[in-house]
Amino acid sequence: MLGPLLAGEPGPRAASFTAGGGHWLGTDFVGRDVWREVLLGGRSVVLVALTATALAYLVALPLGLVSALTHRTWLEELLMRPLDVLLAVPSLLMVLLVAAVFTPGAVGLALLVALVNIPDAARIVRAGAAEAASRPAVEALRMQGETWWRTAVGYVGRSTTRVLAADAGVRFTGVLYLVATAAFLGVGVEPDASDWAVMVDRNRTGLFVQPWAVVVPALLIVALTMGGNLLVDSALEHRKKYGIKYGTKQGMKHRSKGRPS
Repeated sequence: MLGPLLAGEPGPRAASFTAGGGHWLGTDFVGRDVWREVLLGGRSVVLVALTATALAYLVALPLGLVSALTHRTWLEELLMRPLDVLLAVPSLLMVLLVAAVFTPGAVGLALLVALVNIPDAARIVRAGAAEAASRPAVEALRMQGETWWRTAVGYVGRSTTRVLAADAGVRFTGVLYLVATAAFLGVGVEPDASDWAVMVDRNRTGLFVQPWAVVVPALLIVALTMGGNLLVDSALEHRKKYGIKYGTKQGMKHRSKGRPS
């Protein structure tokens, strides 16, 4: 995310696929400095992937919660069956079909990737919320006249946070690879854009001449996906270890000692 601030101004272009000459990682297919392109190319990938993941959950959360809490079968069918139809279409195929009709930019690509992830995310939300919705506490809240918002979000929604957090790490990985694949195929980005996936695509012809232009952005995409999953797993394990989520005695004891929670 901070790469563009460190990239500096572009220098004079050198010959294509050359190493050395003041360029740490050599030059790319049009003579641009690979190191500078690497610094510039991560922001677009991260922003589009994060935006698409957030938009998918923004729609999937209310759909899943309403479906899990409603007692009207027709409403549940109305909400979930269209999502099952979308789920049957491969994500990449849908992206390519839409891209064949119009050319999406970065915003359009984020919306498109979010759309293809909504069905699966909604099913995960519904599955996690259904178990919490069947607890006696939900019936007690209804008998007390609590609002739907307090029941759905305040209790059921909070009960599903651990499931959603685990799913978010895996979903971000899938979204990131879908965004990178779309960019690799030229969807949502310019052919010569400073983007890690575009760098892999455009420089692969010189892989055996100047491999850094392909290897470095490819490794960074892999590192980003693995790092995201490890970060989520670590956070979940930390919450489980100290009982922070459920307010257990272990968690209270840990906090009372002044340790970071």
